[in-house]
Amino acid sequence: MTVMIIGAGIGGLTTALSLHAAGIDCAVVEAVSELKPLGVGINVQPHAVRELVDLGLGEALARTGIATSALCYATRRGDVVLTVPRGRAAGYHWPQVSIHRGHLQMLLLEAVIDRLGPDAVRTGLSFEDFAPGALEPGGTGPVGVRLRESATGRLVQDGADVVVGADGLHSAVRARLHPRDNELRWSGITMWRGITECDPFFDGATMVVAGTQYGAKIVAYPICPKAQARGRAMLNWVAEVRTAPAGTPTTEADWWRSGRLEDVQPHYADWVLPYLNVPELLAQTGRILEYPMVDKAPLPRWGSSRVTLLGDAAHPMYPVGSNGGSQAILDARYLALALAAEADPAAALARYEHERRAQTDGLVASGHRFEVDEIIQLAEQRAPGGFTDIAAVLTAQELSHMADAHQRVADMDVQALNARASWTVSH
Repeated sequence: MTVMIIGAGIGGLTTALSLHAAGIDCAVVEAVSELKPLGVGINVQPHAVRELVDLGLGEALARTGIATSALCYATRRGDVVLTVPRGRAAGYHWPQVSIHRGHLQMLLLEAVIDRLGPDAVRTGLSFEDFAPGALEPGGTGPVGVRLRESATGRLVQDGADVVVGADGLHSAVRARLHPRDNELRWSGITMWRGITECDPFFDGATMVVAGTQYGAKIVAYPICPKAQARGRAMLNWVAEVRTAPAGTPTTEADWWRSGRLEDVQPHYADWVLPYLNVPELLAQTGRILEYPMVDKAPLPRWGSSRVTLLGDAAHPMYPVGSNGGSQAILDARYLALALAAEADPAAALARYEHERRAQTDGLVASGHRFEVDEIIQLAEQRAPGGFTDIAAVLTAQELSHMADAHQRVADMDVQALNARASWTVSH
């Protein structure tokens, strides 16, 4: 069996490593001519870290990212409403890792080249279309694919037994499979993102989420062990501001679009928290990125015959619960497991989609509810001047409801994950 993976992001590269570990031949096709460590921070949840550890990347992750100890929810004044342990502190056998997205991608790329060879990732080739008849049900032959060389414009005819579209939010493979189910859904929230070196807060490994998505919110967490070793924090921050009603149409969503300090800073002019000076954090950032918080409606199916989707191409979701990259990693691992277990590739893809859609469709929906923010907003309304003891503001039942809401979007069952058999396939 041969597999062609369209897209060399986190999901596509993890797919290549997983297929190789299972003894399945594969190659990755990437539109850009050179892969670079772009982007800002990302969180990899314990269930996804487990899969990367099983791929032999545990030590590399530990060198490159921060093992997050806790997540602190707070009001816009910085008063702590709820703190929940993360990773090993929550009982998982694996940590939650906060890491620079580009560094994680390079870590995966180096592993792919080392294990699969220098020709395993073919850059400068963009997916254009499938060959006639490639998507017909019941096909038993290779899936024909048309690629385009970005440097020359030359059309390249290629193919594989299985094709995986892992080409992100603006997936060309998804657009070909589902031309009528590809509309962006905007929450009405604009996100500005950046990375700034500053003094650490709390234990130097805690993530802070202050404010709510009903007005403005700031998310900040350290991502660099080298800065940590110097007694500093390289903070990834995300500023989320509701700038339009939910459901407002949008066609633009560019991860690399530059943002302006003057657009974001006025929303946080007085946000000097006891442990984080937000105006100063924003002002000291070298480059700010601007992005709308968007997703797409869940698909009735991902693929057709021997073609499927993976990661953001299959289930783009709001960044609630740090699920985007983590779910792409889980997709990749289970796909390899299914392809190794089933003699018929089409049956394997059907098994993969059945398993993974059941997980991701619910996460896409849960990202729209913002139940945690409702409780934080309640605390802000009851104590507009701030508080020192949350027990005087919220009832034990309300705090329990908040913890449960957090768990539904950000956690897996600890005991179930710790006890589950590995998805690694030996060959």
